[in-house]
Amino acid sequence: MPSFISDDMRVAREPRYSLTFALPLLLLYEVLAFSLSGHEFAGVRNGADVLLKSLFVALGGRSGLIAFGVLLVVGGGWLVWRDCRGRRVNPEVFAAMALESVLYALVFGLIASTLTTALLPGLATQAWVSASALHSGMQWNLLTQLMISLGAGIYEELLFRVLLVSGLARLMGRVFRWRRYSAAGFAVFVGALIFSAFHYMGPYGDDLALASFTFRAVAGVLFSGLYLLRGFGITAWTHALYDVFLALR
Repeated sequence: MPSFISDDMRVAREPRYSLTFALPLLLLYEVLAFSLSGHEFAGVRNGADVLLKSLFVALGGRSGLIAFGVLLVVGGGWLVWRDCRGRRVNPEVFAAMALESVLYALVFGLIASTLTTALLPGLATQAWVSASALHSGMQWNLLTQLMISLGAGIYEELLFRVLLVSGLARLMGRVFRWRRYSAAGFAVFVGALIFSAFHYMGPYGDDLALASFTFRAVAGVLFSGLYLLRGFGITAWTHALYDVFLALR
């Protein structure tokens, strides 16, 4: 961890803060998705949510969904409980994490669009990128857009950062014996490409274009870097709030 990050900031990555901070985001998304669809797995939902739950649905239908929910909550709860033993929880840390997430969300689009324009200077992508969401251009109503945005924060970060990037880094480090930073760099790069490609798949996927693909790949690198430095909770809320701000503009 870089030395410029204080001890108070470092604890935001630990489960008792990171996972607890992400819990309201999960609940908001699930309640909103259920209220809009009228069925727990029917209707429009975030694509990463559908992908993660599909195996459980295929194996057990509605019971599979319950099993997924129990696994997610019990697994996260166990990590929080284990981390809390003998340690205090400071409410001020949550307030700082919330402020941090809002600030990151406000500047995220500018940073991602500037980097994309630097990579593709001949395509004049600055104006397009600064006004673009990470997600499908389908014209949903505002409530549905907000639901998808919240789902992006919780489920896309769970799928692409926690499972994919962390999994790839461990695979390259433990199986192929790569050095730590080489494994992390490979995982971030490959994870970003897969994250970007994901937005062009399925019935609601966008039409493939170099500018949008590059922007989303850059976004994937930024989110992965934020996840490695600041943890899951801040990254999930940053992603969700960035999309929410775009939906409300």
